[in-house]
Amino acid sequence: MAAFDPADSRNEAAKFDAVGEAKLLLRTTRSAALATLVPGSGQPFATLVNVATAFNGNPILLLSELAAHRRHLAADPRLSLLFYAPGRGDPLAHPRLTILGRAERADASGRRAVLRARFLARHPKSALYADFPDFAFFEVTMEEAHLNGGFGRAASLSADEIRTQEKEPVATLESEAVAHINTDHPDVPPLLASIAEPAGDRGGGQWRAIGLDPEGIDLGNGSAILRLAFPRPVTNGTELRQTLIELTARARATDDP
Repeated sequence: MAAFDPADSRNEAAKFDAVGEAKLLLRTTRSAALATLVPGSGQPFATLVNVATAFNGNPILLLSELAAHRRHLAADPRLSLLFYAPGRGDPLAHPRLTILGRAERADASGRRAVLRARFLARHPKSALYADFPDFAFFEVTMEEAHLNGGFGRAASLSADEIRTQEKEPVATLESEAVAHINTDHPDVPPLLASIAEPAGDRGGGQWRAIGLDPEGIDLGNGSAILRLAFPRPVTNGTELRQTLIELTARARATDDP
């Protein structure tokens, strides 16, 4: 066995991109552990929920009035969410992200429609009950976060560090751009998936764009989600189109024998 070299540990720490890893977990994790506070006793209550993200990265929850955790949030909106990327071997060797924040019900019809679209893009089967009167969408305003990327790789982060700055032109174009990619250029999502996960299975061309924002595009294939970060943030439709053209050309060039 090779001797431990402290320099190796320092080199690994230098490569650790805490903000990048936190954003990746936030955008690609489909479920999370939710902790709420029981009214009266203040005891923490943990459960499992499906999650998606708003355009700015805030987590989105779809909760029923019948669920204990929703009643807890009605009394105290404070919560914690644990995002975890499972893998082989020791569970503690894999990245996980803890978010602290407050949940707010999306009562305004316009905001609810936006959150609904993004949530159902990641959880299409939820459409069966999402519009039942006892269900509601909640947006979690992030306040702080803690990333544990494995042994010796941890960081406390502010909400501003992992929140995506909203660019109104891009937000307005999102649904149209996603539909255009999937309908008119169905070969593009699997090509982009090959960049996001070079060693991954492209799913026989079943990858679809399920969302985008100024910092990247989200790709879905069944229960799998990949995130492809843009080389630079985009601020308008022209920059978005040019970035997607560049990334697609890069993927095609890599594919050519």
